[in-house]
Parts: sequence; structure tokens; C-alpha cells
Amino acid sequence: MTTNRAPQSVARLFYGGLFVLSLLPILATQDPLLQGQKSATKSKDDYALIAGTVWSPDNRPVYGIHVKIRRSTDKPNKVRWEIYSDHHGEFAQRVPAGEADYILSADLKGVKSTDGKPVHAADVTVHIYYDEREDTGLHLTY
Repeated sequence: MTTNRAPQSVARLFYGGLFVLSLLPILATQDPLLQGQKSATKSKDDYALIAGTVWSPDNRPVYGIHVKIRRSTDKPNKVRWEIYSDHHGEFAQRVPAGEADYILSADLKGVKSTDGKPVHAADVTVHIYYDEREDTGLHLTY
């Protein structure tokens, strides 16, 4: 007994064509594609990220160091953000997107090394261009 498969293949072709035709309005418009693109203008939701690690004089990460961040155009006592290093010695702070320089400093009042020596840290300058992540480090010295 032979069967005729022509009606099934015609039905598949018909419904497949309807499916493709139903997708044409979606594929023809570019709006969904443009929604994923970033605009060149700065919005309120844009931010840059300054991330870093505090290192001890013997190159180990240090927990609990008070890190202060300010803009380079601000006065030295005008601190905008204050954060602490975590158990891995790391810290991260969101700052506004846009070209700017930021100065990071470590507040080391009462911090001493294990052998009792006082430690110091030089300020670090970080330059942000737009909305990127900038990684840096604060190195403590004797």
C-alpha cells in the first residue's frame, strides 16, 4: 500500500511560510536592535567604577583600611567617598561617568604593622574617561 505524502508537505510549507511572514514585521524594524545600543549622551544611570586593593609592605592584602576618594579639583579636606577594604584587601566605589581625575588616599590613623612600625601610603591618582572600570592599588610602606 502506498501513501500520498504530498498533502503533508504542502501543509508544512504553508504553515512554515505563515510563520516566516509573521516574523517579518519584527525583523524589518530596527528598534529592538537599537534599544541594546548605548547612546553617546551621558545619562543619570551611567557610572564609572574605581576598584582596587590595599597592599601591605610585604605585598599581602590588608583588611579594614579606610580609603578616602576625592576629585582632584576639590580641596584636600573635601572627601566625597569613604570606604573600607574587605577581607581580601579589595574596595570598589562608583563615581560619576565622565572625564575626571580622582585621588585615593588611605587613612592610617592607629594602623601599625605586626612588628609595631607605623605605616604610610602615598596618594594614588586615577583618571576616568567615561563609564569604565579602573583598577588600582594602594601600597603601604614603612
